[in-house]
Amino acid sequence: MLEEEAEDADEAEHEIEARHEHGDGESTHDGHGDGGMHEGHEQMFRRRFFVSTLLSIPVLLYSETLQAWLGFSVPAFPGSEWINPVFAVVVFAYGGVPFLEMAVPELEDRTPGMMTLISMAITVAFVYSLASVVVPTASTFFWELVTLIDIMLLGHWIEMRSVRRASSALDELARLLPDTAERITDDGDTEEVPVSELSEGDLVLVHPGANVPADGVVEEGDSDVNESMITGESRPVSKDPGDEVIGGTINGDGSLRVRISATGDETTLAGIMRLVEEAQESESQTQQLADRAAGWLFYVALVVAVVTAIAWTVAVSFGATVVERVVTVLVIACPHALGLAIPLVVAINTSLAARNGMLIRDRIAMERARELDTIVFDKTGTLTRGEQGVVDVATVGDVDEDEALSLAAAVEGDSEHMIAQAVHEAAADRQIDAPRASDFEALKGRGVRGTVDGDTVHVGGPNLLSHLDADVPSELATFAERAGANAQTVVYLVREGTPVAAFALADVVREESYQVVDALHELDVEVAMLTGDSEDVAHAVADELGIDTVFAEVLPGDKDEKVTELQEQGKLVGMVGDGVNDAPALTRADVGIAIGSGTDVAVQSADIILVQNNPMDVVRLVKLSTASYRKMQENLAWAAGYNVLALPLAAGVLAPVGILLSPAVGALLMSLSTVIVAINAQFLRRVDLDLPSLPGVSPTPEAQPAG
Repeated sequence: MLEEEAEDADEAEHEIEARHEHGDGESTHDGHGDGGMHEGHEQMFRRRFFVSTLLSIPVLLYSETLQAWLGFSVPAFPGSEWINPVFAVVVFAYGGVPFLEMAVPELEDRTPGMMTLISMAITVAFVYSLASVVVPTASTFFWELVTLIDIMLLGHWIEMRSVRRASSALDELARLLPDTAERITDDGDTEEVPVSELSEGDLVLVHPGANVPADGVVEEGDSDVNESMITGESRPVSKDPGDEVIGGTINGDGSLRVRISATGDETTLAGIMRLVEEAQESESQTQQLADRAAGWLFYVALVVAVVTAIAWTVAVSFGATVVERVVTVLVIACPHALGLAIPLVVAINTSLAARNGMLIRDRIAMERARELDTIVFDKTGTLTRGEQGVVDVATVGDVDEDEALSLAAAVEGDSEHMIAQAVHEAAADRQIDAPRASDFEALKGRGVRGTVDGDTVHVGGPNLLSHLDADVPSELATFAERAGANAQTVVYLVREGTPVAAFALADVVREESYQVVDALHELDVEVAMLTGDSEDVAHAVADELGIDTVFAEVLPGDKDEKVTELQEQGKLVGMVGDGVNDAPALTRADVGIAIGSGTDVAVQSADIILVQNNPMDVVRLVKLSTASYRKMQENLAWAAGYNVLALPLAAGVLAPVGILLSPAVGALLMSLSTVIVAINAQFLRRVDLDLPSLPGVSPTPEAQPAG
């Protein structure tokens, strides 16, 4: 039975460990659908560990060394002297041979690594111990052999279990989609259909508390939708007719009728899963270092073994003691903690990033993010909202700002012009209720007109004033001149033929942008800005935010040249853009970061996708990169520390003072090293990705003007 079980599992083990050492460098991150594979390997290693441990008990009980150490004895009977070799052979065949098979690809590729070291250790112990049965020597390694195999199996079980838990992002994402949806038929009835049968253009009903079945646009209803599992936004997002919804998000208390816009592989969720899969398959620079270190350790172990043989032969002449020392060196050279050090951190890093709306397509870029000394932001839509907003108001006479906004919002009530939208939003931000207007009329090229409380009210630009032959009060003229210097648009409010207020409109700076620039400066990162706007507008925004370098009047196709210009100055540059018209610059940068691409996650030009349209995530990215790299370095130090300590002790450098490291003690040290590495990786989950509290920095309650 054991032989059949081993045969069934060997091929899968061979595949995962070969990939761990040679393919993508990651046995633990194989992409979509691997949660089940990891669980299968976890159960296989768990089963082999328990079976091998059970079979190891007789070997331990009948070990003369352990009996002497612990002061116990067990009954002897005819043939009991064969318990150790027989059970050790079974443990080696069931629990040890798979490691030998997983080492074959390394030897074939002439790139020895972790599996080669493990195989060398258990094979040397096995062969030496069997030879000791035929030609009796001072000691055998049977109990050390089975203990070593048990610990190797335990380590693999721990790794598979930890990785399965850490890399569960894809499985969690897959579970977000419901199995069925309620499709609304042409006659208004509903029918329950599998989500896979939905097509673009279908109208579906999303009940309160249900998952949205696919990407779409709200046609009827209003509700708050929980998008945290997709975007990382903790607060529910209000959805009204015309708003987009993402498949897999959770509807709130209201019912929604949603027109499907994307299904299957075209949905946002599917795109996110592809990016997470790419992240899991991409290789880490630190992982490459760990893999190379395992190869170096193989040769180091051989060199130490040769030096040990020569030194002990000179000291005590060649004999059993020399062979035992050489075998001990080779047996304890296993680098299991070294193989575990990086994959666990990377798996947890990927999971944390996905849960916080950061999708990593390239792990090398993720590691490099901590080294960035210059980050370039595209202005429009990144540092600013990319839409017109009222950034300043001036009034004359007895009209105050709230009354001016109320009158303007009333007259603009039936207009869909972007100026009308800006006025409506400004009034809403101040919680101003606009009165009803009558006799609305759009004046082509001039503005709009309406009647409010019996007064004729106009809203429009300079052409409106010329049309009405209205004189502009000096206060409003000065206001308009100042706004014009900042490249802002000015519209006037005219009541009964007299201008009583003026509004300055401009692209609105995000309130988060102020804190982001200051936070990056705290991290010693310079901030640059790219924009196609004029020099006046660009410098107004830069001065407002405290940006270090400004590139203005830059065409989209020339943005990559500006990135190159910074790189030629010796800077490591990160580029933050919308992932579409900034594609050349994103590709040219050392780290390309696409922001606000939650509905276009298939952006191929960026290394990292920030799902939320929030520049603060750039700072979180740098912090996560720094924390992850620190954990990788700590784990490598712990893993390497075991070998730095164990190999010289095994070779006998302290033999003159009576200290010799046995394989058993070496195995215990190795186990401790593995446990420390696994626990330390889990501490990455506690990293605080919130922005620091900076002196003098407090996000303003309202968006600020672009200049």
